[in-house]
Amino acid sequence: MVTFLSGGTGTPKLLDGAGAAFSPEETTIVANTGDDIELGGLFVSPDVDTVLFQGGGILDRDTWWGIAGDTHRTNSALMDIAAAADLPEGPQYLPAEKQTASRDLANWRRFSGVAEFMTIGDRDRAVHLTRTSLLDQGDTLSEATAKLADAFGLSVDLLPMSDDPVASLIHTPEGMMHFQEYWVGHRGEPTVETVEFRGSSMAQPAPGVLEALEDTVVIGPSNPVTSIGPMLALPGFADALAQTTVVAVSPFLGDEAFSGPAGDLMEAVNAEPSTEGLAAAYPFADAYVIDTNDDAEFDRPTIQTDIRIDDEADAERVIRAIAEAIDIVN
Repeated sequence: MVTFLSGGTGTPKLLDGAGAAFSPEETTIVANTGDDIELGGLFVSPDVDTVLFQGGGILDRDTWWGIAGDTHRTNSALMDIAAAADLPEGPQYLPAEKQTASRDLANWRRFSGVAEFMTIGDRDRAVHLTRTSLLDQGDTLSEATAKLADAFGLSVDLLPMSDDPVASLIHTPEGMMHFQEYWVGHRGEPTVETVEFRGSSMAQPAPGVLEALEDTVVIGPSNPVTSIGPMLALPGFADALAQTTVVAVSPFLGDEAFSGPAGDLMEAVNAEPSTEGLAAAYPFADAYVIDTNDDAEFDRPTIQTDIRIDDEADAERVIRAIAEAIDIVN
């Protein structure tokens, strides 16, 4: 049995090769929900959706988000209306008093749908409409996710990290921003002063998550701060990892991140923005998988391979290295 901690695009790319060592029936994926937002009244769970679409065979593998071949007529119409009405463009974070109004799950992550700043496809939007309606009908996020996983025919178990609201907030000289506003709306350009996982201290791991952490855990090459950090901020989560076997795959080639703002975010939380910084980010890790050309050193077993993942064959190679690391520490 193995559990993958997944966020962003790094771990989903790795999951393409999971079958090289792990059967789907024995695989659980815990997805980050710190990136979740409400956009125009729809509940969007990007890291959950990437795994849903990947497992359903419809993921857009050029972007690693959204549905392949999706149309964007609604998004285009929203932009046209905003322009015609001379409405503002870009991320429009709703005011503080609106952040916690109405649904409990809406907590410091609510955005206007005017001039929709995240491009959501039409079929993709149908998923968000369904999820939002299930939540409105009384389902928890876990229950809604399970129903969507059945709809997409997933053969692995997919769990959101929590049913409770956690918002990854980026503090910058320009003010506080939700991670989606920082990364999508501002392309990661603002200077990061610190990162906050608002709501994490009051949230609980979703049903089944702590049990899944009793199995061997693989932390894929996701952003340690905003993809994995929200999970580690949940009560009991890091403690559970300290009690089980954990293998971490580096999201860095030396001091260069594969993609995204991992380096800037690591610096903001006073961690070295490199492979060696994983020792501080994941002190509970029992082994690491790093690149062949990486000279990082750890006081724990380290397997080296080419960890760049461009296709399924690459993913299978890294998965086999993970399996080797697991064998060593067990």
